[in-house]
This record gives sequence, structure tokens and C-alpha cells, in this order.
Amino acid sequence: MQRLSLIAFYLSGALIVATGLFYYPKWQQPDTEATLSWDVSGYYLYLPATFIYKDIRQLNWWEAVDQKYHPGPGMGQAFRHASGNFVMKYPMGQALQFLPWFAVANMLAEPLGYPADGFSRPYQTAIGWGSLLVALLGLWFLRRNLLYYFSDRTVAVVLICIAFGTNYLEYTAITGAMTHNWLFTLYCLLIFSTIQFYRKPSFSWAAAIGLLVGWATLTRPTEIISVLIPLLWGIGSMPALRDRFLFFKTHFPKIALAAVLSGVVIFMQAAYWKYATGEWIVYSYQEQGFSWLHPHLSDVLFSARAGWLVYSPVMIFAVLGLFWLRNPTPDPSPDGRGDVAPNATFNVASPLPSGEGSGAGLIPVVLIYCLTALYITSAWDIWWYGGSLGQRAMVQAYPVWAFALGAFADWITGSKKQWIKWLFVVLAALCIYLNLWWTHQAHRGGLFVAEQMTKRYMLKVLGRFGAERDWLKLLDTKEEFKGSERRDVRVVYTNDFEADTTGAVTSNAPIAGSKSLILNAEKQFSPAYIAYSPPENPDATPKWVRATVTFRCDPKEWDFWRMTQFIVRFKSNGNIVKERMIRLQRHVDGSEVKTVFFDTKLPPGHFDNMEVLFWNADGDKTILLDDLRVEVFNEHDT
Repeated sequence: MQRLSLIAFYLSGALIVATGLFYYPKWQQPDTEATLSWDVSGYYLYLPATFIYKDIRQLNWWEAVDQKYHPGPGMGQAFRHASGNFVMKYPMGQALQFLPWFAVANMLAEPLGYPADGFSRPYQTAIGWGSLLVALLGLWFLRRNLLYYFSDRTVAVVLICIAFGTNYLEYTAITGAMTHNWLFTLYCLLIFSTIQFYRKPSFSWAAAIGLLVGWATLTRPTEIISVLIPLLWGIGSMPALRDRFLFFKTHFPKIALAAVLSGVVIFMQAAYWKYATGEWIVYSYQEQGFSWLHPHLSDVLFSARAGWLVYSPVMIFAVLGLFWLRNPTPDPSPDGRGDVAPNATFNVASPLPSGEGSGAGLIPVVLIYCLTALYITSAWDIWWYGGSLGQRAMVQAYPVWAFALGAFADWITGSKKQWIKWLFVVLAALCIYLNLWWTHQAHRGGLFVAEQMTKRYMLKVLGRFGAERDWLKLLDTKEEFKGSERRDVRVVYTNDFEADTTGAVTSNAPIAGSKSLILNAEKQFSPAYIAYSPPENPDATPKWVRATVTFRCDPKEWDFWRMTQFIVRFKSNGNIVKERMIRLQRHVDGSEVKTVFFDTKLPPGHFDNMEVLFWNADGDKTILLDDLRVEVFNEHDT
């Protein structure tokens, strides 16, 4: 009996359930923090449109729902097609997975005193709780799959590392209604079905494989690569490849059944497009697409914004495990419970272990699938995947990456060098702590800022639990004066806008005096104010410049892309040689008056002048600015 892996499963499941039910119950959150919000609401939209409002083409009901529940960016989850009808942005596979939970909520909503409108509390709760149950199901089958190839102890290590040490926790316990959690479970079921099919080929297991591949693809079209799993599983040599072709020929009717069922499931999306638009194929992501020749690989792996190995560093062990994959400890029993003696031999066509070193059969499928999934993830133009904590698009690949992680853990646990084991324990514990800390900061701590993280800001807040508002400047600018004291401080420019005759000012409720600079929907740019020119003697040029302004915005612009930019720009011969900026609205909670500054190093080499300007970044909110001041200074000698 595998006690350690069973304990690891219970601990991992307890963490997921406790986080989802008590730490951050998302179905209790309002607006865009609710379970059915943002992308989830887009995947889900098919269900209320079909079963409640009977309107899946015009979506005339959506405006009322949007005004009441504010689930996302207006009608950002569907677009108006040339046919005049709306088309859902996302495919319907996730909606089909939601269907049983939606049906329960729809049946209970009115008896419980809630409107049966598809977005009230019963629907949020049903989808949220259903997501937790699906996560536990996936984790259970992940354990079952790994036990075919690895020792009980190794499987326990893998489960703990994935559940406690990666963003799998985020995308099961909190944002589990996203596709990644559900696809993770589909992949675990697909691997299990593949194993069973090759052990005992049958029409039922073939049908399961076809349905699971089709369903994964219907959920996210790029998951068509899931077909690599049943095709390549266990092929570790040229003789094994030849045996696989023979196997397919022998069992062609079963293979054909799997292919037909997969095609039927995928065809459901084409049928919807035909019904909605009159066209069989519609690219519903519009301007979003892939850069196949220029994938963002380094960003996906290492960026502060959403780097996979930055926010889930324990998966570095999985990457290393690709090199250890040829020697897992197999358990060739039919159910992974150790009921058959080690080194038992199976049918030559079987992709499962048949003695020492047979884990080489895992190398092609794990390597090809994992690298393909990573490439597709990196090629997507929006490589940071919205408000992603790390790379959320990698989560569904974890059931396959788990075999590489298992290979590494197998090497660690089998090592005779105790220091290697203890080093792994220390590093894994640190990775787990970081993952739990980042998960907390993404929801209650507030130090993780989705889509906007930078290296400087990340290093500033790493490991902390308190926050200073000034740190938010590092989300926009790379530079920060860290000296304890400034010296040679000299004011080189001031402007209270009282004498301004450019028409860029207003006398309506100014911040100070009788006039303030104003920006709004009509006035997007301020004049560029020449604030400083360097001295002729380069040795007398200061090292730093500090720009300060007082401002008031009413109301505040919350969309960071449209926040007013406070810009410092250095020019030479009319060309920009350096530019830095901060977004002003980051530094206020509402309409209060606030004075902010930011520091910038003067660029090396020659420049003609430095100018200061403001841009409302296409925002439609009004902002008043006053008392602009520019100082130059040097660092204090220590």
C-alpha cells in the first residue's frame, strides 16, 4: 500500500479545499473578482444564453447582467460578426464541463431565493465548488498515473511539489474555474485511459481517449496536441515504434473509433459557428494570434511579469528531470498498487514498464509534448496571458511534466549522498514558501500586481508583507535613488502655471492659486516643458534629476493602461535618447490631492535638454496638475 503518496494526496487536497473554501472563496467575491468573471464568464456564456435566455446570437440579455454583476470588460467575451450576430470569443468545451454544475444551480436558484439569471450566488457557488471537486479528481488520477512508473515515496514528493510549490494551487483553489484546472484533470484522465488502453485494448478505452482529446481541444484549440499522448506513449526505441504501427494496424477499428469521436466533439464548435454566423470556421480571437517564428520563450520562462520558472521555481526540477527521465523506478502492476512482482514483462506492444531502464519509453512523449506545449505557450502574442500568476497556460501540461519531475525526485530519493537530499529539501521548501507567499500577495497581500510586474519591483517586494506606495513607481520606471542623502541639490525649473497662456490650463477649481494644468478626453497632452540643459563642462553635470508635481484626479482612472503618465525625456538633436515615466493614479485612492516625485539618472554622453510633459494615455478622466518642480542632485559621498 502506498501510504506516503496517499498522505501527500490528502495533504494536497486539504490545502486546495481549505484555500478555496476559507482563505479566498471566490464565489463570494463581487464583480470581476467573482468566480464567473473575466475569461471564465466568456467560456461560461453559452449556458445562460442557451438555457435561460434562449438568445445565443444577439445576446440582448447581456447588458442587464453586465450592469448588475460587472463580470468583465463589457462585451469583451464576444464580438459582433459581419453577419450581425455576436460570436463567443472562447470555444464551448469549458461550458460543457460546467453544464452539470450549472444545471444544479439553475434548479436550486429560485427555491433558495436567488434570481435564476445565471450569475447569482448559486451559480457562482456551484461552479466554484465543482472546480474544487474536479481538482481533487485530477490530483487523484495524477497519483495513479505516477504510481505506474515511480516509487510511492517519489510520487509523494511530486504531489507535494506540484500542489504546494506551483501555480497549480492558484488555478485550482482560487481561480479553479479557469480552463487550466479542468484541462489538468482531462489530461490526467487521458494519460490513465492511454495506459489502460495499451494494457488491454478495448473499444471503451479507445472511446475514452477520443472523447478526452476532442474535449480538451474543444476547451482550448491548442490542446489538439493532447493527441501526442496516446500516439507516442511508451515509444522509446525504433523497434517500439515499429511495434506501435503494427499495434495500430491490428486495432484499427478502435483507433478509428477514437478519431471519429474526437472529430464529432470538435465539430460541435463548427456547428455553433455555422448557426451563429452562417460560416463553418470563424477565428474568434480577432486581432490576437501567434508569432510562430518569434516565440517569447525567455519572457515565458524568466520574466518578472509572468515567468513560469520565476513564480513556480520548483518546476526547475522538472526541467532538470528531462535529463533523468530514462531511469524511473517502474511499478508494472496493472493498477499501480504493486500487485505484480518488479521486472514483470508485458506484451511487446505495451508502452508500459518491462524491467530495468524501461522508463526510456517515456522520453519521446514527455519531451515532445512538453516542448511543444512550451513553444505554443511562448508563441501566443499575449504571452503574459492576462492577469496570470506566473504562466497559467502551463498548468494543464503539469500531468506530463510530472513525469519529468518524478524522474528528478526519483534520482534524489535514490541518492546515497545525504547532502544532495538535504539540499533538495531546503530548495523545495524555499520554492513552496515562495509559491504560498506569491499566492497570498495575489489576493490578500496586494504586493503582486497582475500584468504589471517588473524585475525591480519584484525584487523590492520579495518576501515582504508590508508595502510602501512609493514602491509602485518601480512598476513604471527602472530607476530608484537608493542613497541615504542627496547632495548638491539645485532647483532648475518650477512652474505653477499661473502665467501659462497656452490654453492648457483651467481656472475651474484649481489645486492652488488661480490656475492648474488640465488633461481630459479632449486634452490628452500637455506642452513639453524644457526643464534643464546640461552645463558646458561635462564634469559639472549632476548624476540625478528629480521631477515633482501635485495633482488631483476626480474620478480616479483605474485602468493602468489609461493612467496619466508623468514623463521625463532627454533629447539630443531632436531625438529622444532616454525617457522615463510613472503613472500618477497609482499613487492615490480617489480624488485626494497628492504630491509625487520620481528620480531619474541623467543619460551618459551628450544631450541637449531635458523636458517634462504629461500624457493622459487616451483616458477620458479629468486630472489637474500644479506646482511642477525639477531638481538636479548628486549622490551623497559615503
